[in-house]
Amino acid sequence: MNYERLITFIAVAEKKSFSEAAKKLFVTQPTITSQIKALEEELNTKLFERTTKKVKMTQSASILLKYAKDIIKLSDSAQKEILKIEESTHGELCIGCSLTIGEYILPEFLKTFKDKYPLIQMRVDISNSNKIVSDIKDQLIDVGLIETPINDPHIMIEPILEDEMCLIAPPNYFSEMEMKISIDQLKNIPLIVREEGSGTRAVVNHYLQQAGIPIDELNIVMELGSTEAIKAVVESGLGVSIISKNAIKKEQKLQLLTAYAMKDISFYRYFYIAFRKEQILSSTTELFIHELRKMANKLELDVSNSLFR
Repeated sequence: MNYERLITFIAVAEKKSFSEAAKKLFVTQPTITSQIKALEEELNTKLFERTTKKVKMTQSASILLKYAKDIIKLSDSAQKEILKIEESTHGELCIGCSLTIGEYILPEFLKTFKDKYPLIQMRVDISNSNKIVSDIKDQLIDVGLIETPINDPHIMIEPILEDEMCLIAPPNYFSEMEMKISIDQLKNIPLIVREEGSGTRAVVNHYLQQAGIPIDELNIVMELGSTEAIKAVVESGLGVSIISKNAIKKEQKLQLLTAYAMKDISFYRYFYIAFRKEQILSSTTELFIHELRKMANKLELDVSNSLFR
């Protein structure tokens, strides 16, 4: 059976729509129809019952789906093994990356990775964690880097790096005696937060709820779609925010922002690698994940050593 026809068949079966399958595979709907018709003729059976809104799999299609996925996995595995014997590592790599990781952690790693593997062509899409998970499921990207754990039967996640979050404010926003900010203070301070769907927002909400602080008791004055926008608004004196310490290194050096700890509550999280379950990862994706793990181990070792200097 033809590889492309099976890919098309799986897409239609999963999306239950010829038009949605066409969008997923970046082809026209007539192409999808033609591929399915050719597969039906090859197998001498009908695979889909078509209605005005969606398609329904026949019994033959249900049987084929199980084997089609196995055939694709085996084909991808064979291709990966063949690529391994080539002397130079090359290929394409599509990465989805949440904002904090993409803006403040990933750039240095990408420079090192690109220097080591110059023939790998990379594309990085920076968006919030929810969209990254959706793109992985639709196979629009190979691997994602997200800021919050997700529970999805189609997605595998792996913690890769710990991150500490802190309360940020302009210099002298609090008195010099206030090294830690209380929860009661936080309730009354104008608070700038990330948009719903972002990993940062999810982590902050989680820890506040654990501490028994309802979100509606906070004085949220603004929601913004990026960490850079939040820093600019906080610098202007409009309020405070809770973001990653990694995001304010430059501003701390320039004394534009100050980081504060909070009493009786800490904000820690992991950054996660995310990829689709039951899918053979490409050689470039496996290599990227391997190098990312090495970088994370080195960063953790550097932090541990600094504690004993």
